[in-house]
Amino acid sequence: MRRVIALVAGETSGDQLGAALIHAIRQQKPSTDFVGIGGPAMKAAGLDSWWDSSQLSVMGLVEVVSHLPRLLKLRRQLVSRLLTLQPDVFIGIDAPDFNLGIEKKLRASEIKVLHYVSPTIWAWRPGRVKTIAEATERVLCLFPFEPVHYLGEAVSADYTGHPLADQIPLRNDSNAARKSLRIEATGKCVALLPGSRDSEVTRLTAPMLAAADILHEQYPGVCFLLPAATETIRDYLSAELGNHPHLDYRLFSADGIQVMTAADVVVCASGTATLEAMLVNRPMVVCYRVAALTLLLVKQLGLLKGGFFSLPNILASEALVPELAQQDVNGPRIAKEVSDWLDQPGLRTELGQRFDHLHRELRTDAAATAATIVLHHIKNAQ
Repeated sequence: MRRVIALVAGETSGDQLGAALIHAIRQQKPSTDFVGIGGPAMKAAGLDSWWDSSQLSVMGLVEVVSHLPRLLKLRRQLVSRLLTLQPDVFIGIDAPDFNLGIEKKLRASEIKVLHYVSPTIWAWRPGRVKTIAEATERVLCLFPFEPVHYLGEAVSADYTGHPLADQIPLRNDSNAARKSLRIEATGKCVALLPGSRDSEVTRLTAPMLAAADILHEQYPGVCFLLPAATETIRDYLSAELGNHPHLDYRLFSADGIQVMTAADVVVCASGTATLEAMLVNRPMVVCYRVAALTLLLVKQLGLLKGGFFSLPNILASEALVPELAQQDVNGPRIAKEVSDWLDQPGLRTELGQRFDHLHRELRTDAAATAATIVLHHIKNAQ
């Protein structure tokens, strides 16, 4: 008897997690079919994708409002199709604002549901834990500090580890990465990653390139490496780079991890890229910008819990890397933080030791662990 597992991932990081989970489940139970919403990685792993995950990649309260009618229509169509199909389990991968509503409706119809990737209740909107408990039966947590936030709630929470920590080796050769990308082995390289969502990219590209202009003057011969998560983003970056013809740069399609490995310093948007940079053991400057109205709403509604927003700092419970938010995301400030890393090799060595320790803590054969939990959950429901 073949199992049917439905999954929905809303962005590049969720697509990668979903692909790793599909492969791990197939290793344990080959006779399993996968349907839902995913990106290229999940499709390559065998997902029958009804819609592409790019349709869900929207960031910020204000931005979501403008896309709300389309997203609600898509969600209604998806729920209707899933209720007809009656899969063995539904797994919402991250994208909580989209997935938790689906999970709640399916759970009410007695379809088993799990949520993969804990929403950031430890950073903002901690009251969401009640909503999560109403929507799903189990949360699979990527980080060891997360399950404690669910204690006392009517939902199980399991720490699985992060598949990227297993996939990325403990030692990453910068020279090999440069050779693979056809970049000179000598000379300084700075990776610029303004994000995987269109809204992130349009806010962060300009200040990152303004910083590149300054660094170009400070470090003659410095090369800038820019991976693009999608073709749309590649086209946008190409157009913006056209306004900076003096820069020495390389523009790549995807391959973000390889690009970061080749770099001396990484400048990136807050999110999964900060974890990837940590795992390839590169110093970074983390940038975060949202619409002014989004920030105002977040503050007025008391949704922000405070603390760090980059994963290396959260995991270490201290400021290992600089975090720049809102007006601090500007060319001079970014350039200063990059210069500090480039000019102080001792700081880079110390940071590398801390990153190595954190990497080892996260290596748990995460995808296999998550697959075991999912299959056990299905078995217990039968």
